[in-house]
Amino acid sequence: MSTTVNKCHILLFPYPAQGHMLPLLHLAHRLSLHGLTITIVITPKNLPYLSSLLSSHPSSITPLILPFPSHPSIPPGVENVKDLGHSGNLPMLTSLSKLHDPLLHWFNSQPDPPVAIISDFFLGWTLHLAHQLNIPRLVFFPSGAFLAAIDDYVWNNVEQLKTLDQVELSALPGFHVFKSHHLPSLFRLYKKSDPDWEFVKDLKLANTKSWGCVFNSFEAFEGEYMDYLKKKLGHNRIFGVGPLNLPGPGNLGSGSDLNERLLTWLDGCPKASVVYVCFGSQELLKREQMEALALGLEKSGTRFVWVVKTGSTQEREDGFGNVPDGFEERVAGRGLVIREWAPQVSIL
Repeated sequence: MSTTVNKCHILLFPYPAQGHMLPLLHLAHRLSLHGLTITIVITPKNLPYLSSLLSSHPSSITPLILPFPSHPSIPPGVENVKDLGHSGNLPMLTSLSKLHDPLLHWFNSQPDPPVAIISDFFLGWTLHLAHQLNIPRLVFFPSGAFLAAIDDYVWNNVEQLKTLDQVELSALPGFHVFKSHHLPSLFRLYKKSDPDWEFVKDLKLANTKSWGCVFNSFEAFEGEYMDYLKKKLGHNRIFGVGPLNLPGPGNLGSGSDLNERLLTWLDGCPKASVVYVCFGSQELLKREQMEALALGLEKSGTRFVWVVKTGSTQEREDGFGNVPDGFEERVAGRGLVIREWAPQVSIL
């Protein structure tokens, strides 16, 4: 690799939700192994997610810690979507856009500023920042090219498609038909002329206008959709770099110590005998769903690890995320309930 590339400095900006943040942190790990210098934009409460990465690459990866911008819909001290649920995405998107000016000031104060920005696809406004700085912005999709192709199609035709009960994506490879309620939630919630939602539309459209697209996917899996995007966008700067949960330290970005009791218990179970149950960091199950799932696990007789999102005090009082009384005692020895961050990669 050339000396110029080895000295290349880039800025990474993850979106503060586990499914978005962790793959981008793994990408930072891989890029660092290729000699790049990396600065990662982070807010104070999310800094622990970087601890393993920073200790593994102390000389090449540096956090840029910026105060989290306040928002009337985000409680004080909350800086991650896992504490808000899906309804928190809109205020989170709006809040993070206030980091534009601090980032511009930081860039202009650096003797060796980054030569490119890689930011999450929920942070499309960073394209405008990149244009101001006259550097390229690459959009990072923590998921695949299929979703990116859908996102590009629906947001470019949002006003026509919003009124339909069923959407035909005839322009995409294959023939895909979706019920409207199966399409991305931000698209479903879009309100024309509402400033917040017009902002969301703009940041979504900015993604495929960016210099390049990086996917947590690979050519053999999604080649036809990557080729579609290359043709649609008129360039070949479409990069499949996944799957990104495999390389690097096992606890990279976990944000907490690995649960030794859990891993020891798993090591003592027969191979392929444990069911892993997790609905992600944003999904909060209703009382009826929790009871049905608990009953199914109990009657199955199988070993399991169940990662439970518990929600706020009010949500718990309303029955969301509550494990039925006595359930854990009845399944003791063959099932574990985890109510905090679970080291998913290590578990799997």
